[in-house]
Amino acid sequence: MSIESKLTEIRHRIRAAALKVGRDPASVRLVAVSKTNPANLVDEAARAGQRLFGENYVQELAVKAQSVTEPVEWHFIGHLQSNKVRQIAGVVTMIHSVDRFSLAEEIDRQWAKLGLTCDVLVQVNVAGESTKSGTTAAAAVELVTAVARLPYLRVKGVMTMPPFFDDPEGSRPYFRALWELAEEIDRLVIPGVTMTELSMGMSGDFEVAIEEGATLVRVGSAIFGER
Repeated sequence: MSIESKLTEIRHRIRAAALKVGRDPASVRLVAVSKTNPANLVDEAARAGQRLFGENYVQELAVKAQSVTEPVEWHFIGHLQSNKVRQIAGVVTMIHSVDRFSLAEEIDRQWAKLGLTCDVLVQVNVAGESTKSGTTAAAAVELVTAVARLPYLRVKGVMTMPPFFDDPEGSRPYFRALWELAEEIDRLVIPGVTMTELSMGMSGDFEVAIEEGATLVRVGSAIFGER
């Protein structure tokens, strides 16, 4: 199947999952995860109508963003080291993986130099896995509140990566827990914070994520093939 055909299929599945639970399909955005795939495949996907792409690695994104010829929007979705933030400043419109205040401070510092604001999501390690990044659910409110005070950042929501399950239903409790956390934060009415974005769900479980409230689904292998 071509990338265009795969994108069409994914969009149909997103639409069906949203309608199944009475959601507007337009409330879900597809982030095509292009990590380890060359710029020409990003261009191919963009010509098929995909505009939003996610990258996990700073070095790869910095090079790829200069090589892609089609007009696209970049999100950074991987673990981010503070000393590499400057390389993606102004390149990405959203960072999904803010998991500590020191990182948020560096993002604020680099975007301030450009006179721009950066949309960020706080990454929450809902399952408490030692192998995954993210603040704890218990500490998320404190981190969101602190990040919201930084003038060049806008907290738009939260992100999580559940444990891997062969059956996507296994992910459901973790997606639901993130939605509940977002609702809890929203009720606090923290100045400068909106919980409009829930980044959760990947190639194997994005439909379950949508049923549980995802607004951003990060899909790579189902579009570009296995790496």
